[in-house]
Amino acid sequence: MSYKHLRIPMWISVLAMLALTLGACTAVAPAPAQAPAAAPTEAAAEAPAGDAPTVALIYGVRGDGFYVTMEAGARAKAAELGVNFFADGPAQFQPALQVPILDAVIAQQPDAICIAATDRQALIEPMRRAYDAGIHMLSVDTFIGDTAGDYTAPELDWMLSYIGSDNVQGGEIGCSAIIEAMGGEGKFYIQDVRPGISTTDQRVEGCKNAIEATGGAVELIGLDYNDDNAARAAEQTSAVLASNPDLGGIFGTNLFSARGAAQAVANAGLTGVVKVANFDAPEDAIVALQNNVVDIVIAQHPYEMGEKCIEFALAAVNGDFDSIPKRWPTGYTIITRENVDTEEAQQSIYKSE
Repeated sequence: MSYKHLRIPMWISVLAMLALTLGACTAVAPAPAQAPAAAPTEAAAEAPAGDAPTVALIYGVRGDGFYVTMEAGARAKAAELGVNFFADGPAQFQPALQVPILDAVIAQQPDAICIAATDRQALIEPMRRAYDAGIHMLSVDTFIGDTAGDYTAPELDWMLSYIGSDNVQGGEIGCSAIIEAMGGEGKFYIQDVRPGISTTDQRVEGCKNAIEATGGAVELIGLDYNDDNAARAAEQTSAVLASNPDLGGIFGTNLFSARGAAQAVANAGLTGVVKVANFDAPEDAIVALQNNVVDIVIAQHPYEMGEKCIEFALAAVNGDFDSIPKRWPTGYTIITRENVDTEEAQQSIYKSE
């Protein structure tokens, strides 16, 4: 295989830059045991053919509205720019399931891979294998390493770009909104996935910043890890509610965390009393918002992430590395019951298909 980092193809493409604008809503500027490895799916085993460049997207978990929307953005931009595109990802958000898919994609020799790494340490070496095979590498949604997504650091400068939200900012936004809904004081609880996921680690950091900013008026009484299992999140939250009937607010760092927490609140008859923030905006989160189960939904911009993945990958194939930022932060749209029916809010909801 020719070494693709240095190859300049014999065709010219025009890069179309599209910014996702969400105006009328509150839009925020960028700023247990592992399962056995799954066999690669058909999508990973057979990449598209042709003379055009090929870009692969490896998302974090199959069927999640966030990644469905990201894939839609990437697929649309690839069609616009004449890029072959295929996507795949694991059935669970687990590195043991994602790495075999990555290896299968490497074997197809695409020109570039955009990947939402399911662990910031466990994916470093597998992703480096792809780079060493001559494939341009970009992070979408999550990042790898200990540099908080800074790919100018020498140990990670082989990564082209990190395209994703500022998750510290997102955690601050979500928790500040819940603290305000609590009246600025009271007990607070965080439902998280597991340590080692770059995005949710940063959301917890941002949430703690918002709590500390109250000067002690808000007390963080606990943080539990549910391993991306809504039933476990509900069980953990029920235990917290039993021992803290005066709990004021809960921050769910992702969909399953918030879904489980909200279910526990509903089961306890405390809907509307205990305020719940849902990070991410799939369709069922909006239903929960409209039914007063959660009080705020924080929408990221995954469609834009998918678009930028294709744009930057194509620039790299063309040798235009100077046009590729090492960091492309996307913003947020805050959805509440007051603005949920606006066109802008509706456009920010993740699609299930």
